[in-house]
Amino acid sequence: MSLTEPLIRNISDTARWAAVYRARESQRLDALFRDPFARRLAGERGEHIAHAIQFSNKNTWSWIARTYLFDQFITDQLQEGCDMVINLAAGLDARPYRMNLPAWLQWIEVDLPEILGYKAQVLQDERPVCALERVALDLANVSVRRELFEQLGNRATKALIISEGLIIYFTAEEVASLARDLAAPASFGRWILDLASPGLVKMLRKKTRNWDRAEPH
Repeated sequence: MSLTEPLIRNISDTARWAAVYRARESQRLDALFRDPFARRLAGERGEHIAHAIQFSNKNTWSWIARTYLFDQFITDQLQEGCDMVINLAAGLDARPYRMNLPAWLQWIEVDLPEILGYKAQVLQDERPVCALERVALDLANVSVRRELFEQLGNRATKALIISEGLIIYFTAEEVASLARDLAAPASFGRWILDLASPGLVKMLRKKTRNWDRAEPH
C-alpha cells in the first residue's frame, strides 16, 4: 500500500475489513460459524486494515455476533417458507457457499460493480449451494432499485431482505425511503438489518479517517 493512500479507499474496502473477522472466528476450535472463504476474500488489504484499526480488534465480538445472528435468522426464515433471500450491499458475504441452504433457494446479491466483480473472481472455482444471482447496482439510485425490487417481488412468494453494514451510510431520510421501497412488493415479508447508535457512528468516523466519505466503489 502506498504511504499516501488512505487506509480505506472506498466502501468496498470495508467489506474486506469485515471478512478478516469472519476468517479469524473460523480458525477457532469453538467457532460459532465456519467461513472457509473469508481469508481469501479479505486479502492482504483486509488484513492491513484490520491490523491498522486497533479499536476494532478490541471489539471483535460485535462482528462475530452479527454474522452468527444473521445466520440464525436466515435459517429460521427458511423454515417458515422463505423462497428468496435478497442481500443488499452483499459485500464479501459467502453464505450462498458456506451455509446449508436448499438448492432451489433464490439468493440475490446486490452491490456495487467493483466488489461483486472482485468476489466473483476470487470464488470463480467455487460452486454456490443454491441459485445465486448477482446484481450490480448502486442502492442510492432510487428509480433503478425500485425497478429491481418490483422484478424480484414478482418472482418470490416470500422474500427475505438482509442488509449488514448498509444503512450506516444513509441519512435518516434515505433509510426511510429505502424502507418504503422494500415495503412496496407484497412478497417482501421480512427485513433483517443492523443498527448503529449515533455515538458509535461518531467513533467510527474518528477512528477510521472519515471512512463514510470514501468513494462508493
